[in-house]
Amino acid sequence: MQLLQLTMDKWRGKVAVVTGASSGIGAAVARSLVHHGMVVVGLARRDDRIKQLSEELAAAKEPGQLHAIRADVCKEEDLLSAFDWVDRELGGVDVLVNNAGYWSHVGIDDGTVELWNKILNTNVIGSSICSREYLKSVEKHKKEVGHIFVVNSVVGHIVMVDSPMYCASKHALRALSMCLRRKLADQQSKIKDICPGLTKTEILDNTTRQDMFDHMSCLASEDVAAVIVDCLSASSVTQICEVVMNPVPTSIAAY
Repeated sequence: MQLLQLTMDKWRGKVAVVTGASSGIGAAVARSLVHHGMVVVGLARRDDRIKQLSEELAAAKEPGQLHAIRADVCKEEDLLSAFDWVDRELGGVDVLVNNAGYWSHVGIDDGTVELWNKILNTNVIGSSICSREYLKSVEKHKKEVGHIFVVNSVVGHIVMVDSPMYCASKHALRALSMCLRRKLADQQSKIKDICPGLTKTEILDNTTRQDMFDHMSCLASEDVAAVIVDCLSASSVTQICEVVMNPVPTSIAAY
């Protein structure tokens, strides 16, 4: 633990933007980064939850800070406003955690354009907008070191027949991460694709088949947050391109 703290000291005072920070993995990541002294800007529609978490962390005298900004990742204007605030008030972004996601079992045969758009806009377009604005911020403020984390899913490695549009969005997100990583390789930018298996978060509330998860082993949000901290604490000469996580023991190999 002491060695980890020493390697995380280089991030003290640095700025991280975390999307979907009101619950689940996003909230766990925000809490962990604040614990390690980072200034975290949490984006979510339910900003009241982030404000409550910020008050808890301040009361616990954690060394970092947590700012709450209300933003819907499906709305470009919300994201542009959020990154503009970070640029003006905090001097730009050092770390981006693209975490916000939406899951629905809607298929091709029974789906609606509205639901398809919600899945793709949240999981793919929103993440792309944040990555674009992050890169603009890094260039504007001449940041020498930066990291983009994409909290994806193991579904981006398999075919999930019952959730084809969600599955497609995760494959797309993985492909976009790989393309961006290669494009920025000459600039020594660090992009990491985090692919957790089934994780117990509120995203499961969006499915009508919650009973299927009752007997499955699940990761905790804190498990994913710990991996992001591990990646940040890695040596500067280490490029961790992708992390695939599965709960142990797991009840279904496919997930």
